[in-house]
Amino acid sequence: MLSSDTATTAVLLPGTASDEVFVRSVFAGPLARAGLALVAPASRSVAGHFAALDAAWTGKPLVVGGVSLGAQIAAAWAARHPERCAGVLAALPAWVGDPAGAPAALAASASAAVVDSEGLAAALAGVDGWLGAELRRAWPRYGERLAAVLREAAAFHAPSSGELRRLAVPVGVAACTDDQVHPVEVARKWVEALPRAALRTTTLAALGADREALGRAALDAYLAAGRRPAEPPGTRGSRAGRAGL
Repeated sequence: MLSSDTATTAVLLPGTASDEVFVRSVFAGPLARAGLALVAPASRSVAGHFAALDAAWTGKPLVVGGVSLGAQIAAAWAARHPERCAGVLAALPAWVGDPAGAPAALAASASAAVVDSEGLAAALAGVDGWLGAELRRAWPRYGERLAAVLREAAAFHAPSSGELRRLAVPVGVAACTDDQVHPVEVARKWVEALPRAALRTTTLAALGADREALGRAALDAYLAAGRRPAEPPGTRGSRAGRAGL
């Protein structure tokens, strides 16, 4: 359990063209067991995500975070509003700073092009297993805005290394070691830049069997980061690499 003087609310945002349903499946159980109430906004855009974080703040510091794009937006918001944030849960961060060349950004752009030219079914062709089922559930909720949402996400500038260095709150970073779209190397770059962070890893296979595997990894990393004093950026590189093993 978290101590009584810490934040009691966590606002978690979905990834690109995902939704609050997936966020709840990942985080609701682990956060409840830690004594945190989950707020999962039904926002559908970058601007909507930022607005949801602003709306959730009522004068008491929040834990913020999310999955992929949601994690990146939450970290950017925390860097802009340090007085409003008690910590960050960053699951599957996809890039640092400029999205150019990042696998997740390229995938979102390519999916948008197929949605526009051939339709939703073609964009999801060949995406099997639990991920395919999840996308087939979530993507239709965006309707005609889907391609635009995918392109918006692909163009979003995540916090740079310099911005991450100024984020002094505890940050729990979670990655899947078998995820080529959200490479674990990106998660390690986040942890190396952040003054007070820890990394825990899981796998896409584990996430398919149990959505909470990702939430538990992020929360465990956050709690570990909270026990750690702030360190000068760049001094924990070798430890970050071992944290998820």
